[in-house]
Amino acid sequence: MRLIQYLDQQLLRVALVESDTTVRPITIEGGTYGLAQAAITAGESLKNTITSRLGEEKVDYQQLIDERRLLPPLTHPDPAHCLVTGTGLTHLGSADTRSAMHAKAQAAKEDMTDSMRMFTLGVEGGKPADNTPGAQPEWFYKGDGDCIVAPEAEMPSPEFAQDAGEEPELAGLYVIGADGAPWRVGYAVGNEFSDHVTERFNYLWLAHSKLRACSFGPELLIGELPSHLEGTSRIVRDNQTLWEKPFLTGEANMAHSIANLEYHHFKYPGFRRPGDVHVHFFGTATLSFADGIQTRDGDRFEIALGDFGRALRNTLRVQQAHERLLQASIVNAL
Repeated sequence: MRLIQYLDQQLLRVALVESDTTVRPITIEGGTYGLAQAAITAGESLKNTITSRLGEEKVDYQQLIDERRLLPPLTHPDPAHCLVTGTGLTHLGSADTRSAMHAKAQAAKEDMTDSMRMFTLGVEGGKPADNTPGAQPEWFYKGDGDCIVAPEAEMPSPEFAQDAGEEPELAGLYVIGADGAPWRVGYAVGNEFSDHVTERFNYLWLAHSKLRACSFGPELLIGELPSHLEGTSRIVRDNQTLWEKPFLTGEANMAHSIANLEYHHFKYPGFRRPGDVHVHFFGTATLSFADGIQTRDGDRFEIALGDFGRALRNTLRVQQAHERLLQASIVNAL
């Protein structure tokens, strides 16, 4: 079961995806957020809430795309109450990469980089068998709801960025209940989008490199996540494929369990504020940057993951200096 959000005469709507061509709107105010709140309040599953409110109307899916009416599949009415975060060094990657990592992991601990130490911690303790907390992962902050761009929309990159690279990932989508308990609404395919040149220069600049836009969707997967997922990440330039590579995700391809990543995020009281929305990226092992690709204005990112319906597509737009200055806050001394 998959959901999308879209605009209907400026009204936020949520709909069930019936096929590649058709969606059925769900009768509720507030989109996916309102739907999740209704399920939490009623103490029932999201699937039951959807079934009881599913309308008979059918909407042309492609028309929504053509008219640029698609939205991220979960949003908060106030973007300041949506927290966008992520975890890195979570995926094992390809067999060759994994073998190389394991070989390096045999080196003396004093010879290991901080990244390799973090990765090794995950391999050794990221999937505890007894449901107790496992190894703590790397964690980063991307922004609030204002950093999220809709599927099919432009992905802005600031003019001061050293790189504008895609990161094909799974994202967990959550709503915090009135009692402070996190509720997972579902999963979406995402483009976490980062500045890899800035990060590579000095790992202490990782925080800077992550303060960029991101996108996820267009569809939200409800229910159990398959343990093994295979997708394709692609960059299209001038209507020609510039770069394309498969990527793996799901717990079978991760050093951490989803439950462990969720525990270490939501263990902080500040991340359990009633009513808030959380978008949490789970990491990747596949980047065009690692293959020497340098993106440029007008490139289109396409990330497809079969179980998640339509591909996530965004076109890169490099902002100009005057746009950044208009957006910047000017501090005046009094």
